[in-house]
Amino acid sequence: MTTTVQFEAETKKLIDNLKSVCANYGLGNDGNEFKIITQVFLYKFLNDKYVYELKQLEPTLAKADDFDKALKKYSDDDLELLTMQISENTARIAPKNLLSRLFVQQNKDKFADIFDQTLLNVAKDNIDIFSVLTQGGEKVVLFENLSKYVTDNKDAFCKAIVNKLVNFSFEHIFTQKFDFFATIFEYLIKDYNSNSGGKYAEYFTPHAVAKIMAACLVTDDNVNNVTCYDPSAGSGTLLMNLAHAIGEDKCTIYSQDISQKSSALLRLNLILNNLVHSIQNIIQGNTILSPYHKQDDGQLEQFDYIVSNPPFKLDFSDYSADLDSKANKERFFAGIPKVPAKKKDSMAIYLLFIQHIMHSLTAKGKAAIVVPTGFITAQSGIDKKIRKKLVESKMLAGVVSMPSNIFATTGTNVSILFLDKTNTKDVVLVDASNLGSKVKDSNGNQKTLLSDAEEQQIIDVFNAKETQEDFSVVVSYEDIEAKNYSLSAGQYFEVKIEYVDITAEEFNTKLKGFGTNLEKLFAESGRLEKEIQDNLKNLNYEK
Repeated sequence: MTTTVQFEAETKKLIDNLKSVCANYGLGNDGNEFKIITQVFLYKFLNDKYVYELKQLEPTLAKADDFDKALKKYSDDDLELLTMQISENTARIAPKNLLSRLFVQQNKDKFADIFDQTLLNVAKDNIDIFSVLTQGGEKVVLFENLSKYVTDNKDAFCKAIVNKLVNFSFEHIFTQKFDFFATIFEYLIKDYNSNSGGKYAEYFTPHAVAKIMAACLVTDDNVNNVTCYDPSAGSGTLLMNLAHAIGEDKCTIYSQDISQKSSALLRLNLILNNLVHSIQNIIQGNTILSPYHKQDDGQLEQFDYIVSNPPFKLDFSDYSADLDSKANKERFFAGIPKVPAKKKDSMAIYLLFIQHIMHSLTAKGKAAIVVPTGFITAQSGIDKKIRKKLVESKMLAGVVSMPSNIFATTGTNVSILFLDKTNTKDVVLVDASNLGSKVKDSNGNQKTLLSDAEEQQIIDVFNAKETQEDFSVVVSYEDIEAKNYSLSAGQYFEVKIEYVDITAEEFNTKLKGFGTNLEKLFAESGRLEKEIQDNLKNLNYEK
């Protein structure tokens, strides 16, 4: 029997093989490669999931040596009745669009057209459940015409793709859970979700950060039927960890992200992690300018849990003037950051996301937000106004200051800001900046890795509201106000003064030594003073 570890290796090999095919046809490192790789991978996954579900329902199909041959014996009506019993998380795939039917047609003329049409048919048949919405209401379907990205030999390219897919099967791992698919997903998109240029740079949130955020937010095993939201979702790392901590069947995901690529990757992540029921809530659009999720009265929708790793420096100068409206004055209560005269890296858009999140929490809502560590101590401006509001409204749970380089792709030190609208008492501040080990990633960037024990230490101390010397401190809202609303743990640590008991004789000896040293220093000072005066007398002016 294939173990999970073996299958993970086989899956990664499939991904590598697909990338090799793309490279052989001139698409290596091409901007469209990720579309081909992720879409054919997803087609194969959905194909196998549909076949797996049919076999679970029908023993005859499960025992058949030739599944396709056995399937052909079923009438259209019988197959439709069988398909109606399949979970709604499973895509409906007509027999003509199965991979096995595609494989036997590979030697036909214009096979690329057959290949493309097969994927388009699957997308059309599943448009209602599997489509991502744009802000304007357009549906982004599962698949597109993929052969268009190949200049020559389209038929050969599509044939090569099919041959890589047909000898692989997902069927025996559909019972696996989050950890397995999280690893596979990260490997699948590792070359396509980076901050390498581009206006909408995307950062892959480290697992340590995502795990800590989820574990400190979800502390009740009885959480059920809740809503989870990320206004800058990216490919969904934070949402997946949150959903896994709650239970995929106990929550509904909502998101918005300005990036087309991120929205497509998030959809893939939801499918892999049995969260298909939330795909309809993925919105591609600008959260700050035009938040999509709203209540019937036009007010912003509010959520039980919110997670976010917002962009720190994204240029919003193109629409900053449009944010000055009556509705936004309430949402952005602390103000809108000014656009600098010269557009540099000082675009503090994360301040808009923090305010948006505060405005989007239910009465008992909780949130975790990645922020620049400078935010927690800034002594003026919007930063301080936000912190003051958090204290006055008693909606602060705590802060965890992370080690430097926890994100390998940015030198910005980060902290995790935790909100809890039910926390009327103490706040816990954790300084984890000295934890972790320094390593270099495959690109040569230095990053800090936390061990499992260190991650758990942070989680346990935060959830228990425990004080540990030089690591964590528990403070009141009044304490924070007295410290000018600083949320840095270090500013609350006790200053330790060490006392050493000595005898009267030892004290007098030390005092005598200090006196002797002072006499020597005063004597040397007098000598230097006389020498300087003598030198000044010898100076002459010569024209």
